Amino acid sequence: MTVDWKQETEKRKAAYIEDLKDLLAVESVRDDSQATPDAPLGPGPTAALVKMLAIAERDGFTTKNIDNIVGYIEIGPKDADEYVAILSHVDVMPAGEGWDTEPFEPVVTDDKIIARGASDDKGPGMSAYYAFKILSDLNVPLKHRVRLIFGTDEENDWTGMTRYFEVEPEPVFGFSPDAEYPIINGEKGNVQVIIKGEATNGGTVKLVDFESGLRTNMVPGIARATVKSSHSEKIVTEFQEFLVENPKVSGSTETDGEIIKFVLNGKQVHGAMPETGENAGTYLANFLQDFDFGGTSKSFLTYLGTPAHNDTVGEKFGVKYTDDVMGPLSMNVGIQKFVDGGEVFINFNFRYPKGITPEEIEAGLASQLNGWYVKPTIGGHAQVPHYVAPSDPIVETLLRVYHDQTGLPAHDQVIGGGTYGRLMKRGVAYGALFPDSPDTMHQVNEFALLDDLYRSISIYAQAIAEITNLD
Repeated sequence: MTVDWKQETEKRKAAYIEDLKDLLAVESVRDDSQATPDAPLGPGPTAALVKMLAIAERDGFTTKNIDNIVGYIEIGPKDADEYVAILSHVDVMPAGEGWDTEPFEPVVTDDKIIARGASDDKGPGMSAYYAFKILSDLNVPLKHRVRLIFGTDEENDWTGMTRYFEVEPEPVFGFSPDAEYPIINGEKGNVQVIIKGEATNGGTVKLVDFESGLRTNMVPGIARATVKSSHSEKIVTEFQEFLVENPKVSGSTETDGEIIKFVLNGKQVHGAMPETGENAGTYLANFLQDFDFGGTSKSFLTYLGTPAHNDTVGEKFGVKYTDDVMGPLSMNVGIQKFVDGGEVFINFNFRYPKGITPEEIEAGLASQLNGWYVKPTIGGHAQVPHYVAPSDPIVETLLRVYHDQTGLPAHDQVIGGGTYGRLMKRGVAYGALFPDSPDTMHQVNEFALLDDLYRSISIYAQAIAEITNLD
């Protein structure tokens, strides 16, 4: 059966945009404070899942909602024993501050769609769905069943997809449309290391509070702190000098007697590529650390401001490491909090290649405490490095389809980001970001190029048709 995949995509562009706008309008950020039995991760993620499944039901697809935290759409022969999986997600990161438009009111321009989730991962997920529509509308013959599975917690603990694999059989192979082309056949390990302790003061300058970061897998774009000092004017003057010396960041202060409120603006980016951002929290700590703080406020600021500052490879912690295949370790200080009389909290996120362990990383963080009596601990479940050989037929097929449709070079690669692809033994990530396209995932003013999303519909349709007929 011969199909003009690009022509079939062209017919469905207008409908695709309308469905995508509806999905992007759902503020599907996890919020445990609003969790209920019917919305275990808060109302937003559940609403987005229900919306996506409703679109599929409107179009006549078989769907299943599992506990309002994960669901799937299925095509292919009902009597097929095995199935191929496409794993996407409808949850998004918090929008953060500084948007030029409303993050959950999608804006469509001549060349892009702007909204939180446009690139990560509602736009690509909807492209995969419209690939399903093409295959279904044309009755393209499929050897295996295919499931398009939508999780609701990819940006946090993978709660939904974990539940899916508890109650459903494993797919034989598949891909996640949640990364970049040509393909991602290797993913570094992913581990959080957490530092908690008591927040105290003791010097002539007092740290009332300090906060930076929204999620462990985002480089903090804004940091705020409240400081009390009898020399507030001197500190403000030095802060202005600091900003001049560090032109990659900006900031402001407000004073009320001895109280100074700081705001420092860095550059928020995806935590898998911390070298492309500017960590607002470590910059602010770097400035404050030299003043006469005491107690754990001094340790907190010095730790963030010296070994953790301007180091995205863990060199100062002695964990810098590179694997010939998987590349270098990366480090992001994603969440930083201090509340006087309350708790100190720091959350590091490491993307690590084979050859180094989470325990070695944990020990590295402990080595630079310099008398601060806290213990770094591994948080949650560390994801081990994942790799599918370039010779695997799924890798070869997906690369060929990409090259056939784009004419662009097709090669395998490893990333620091973690996708659902790693949940399958023969799982990879595949698009939807093209090599020459701007990456705005986890950033303010997130957008996806329309041509990229349309091209991905066509690529995914052909790719699913071909891999579904592999053994």
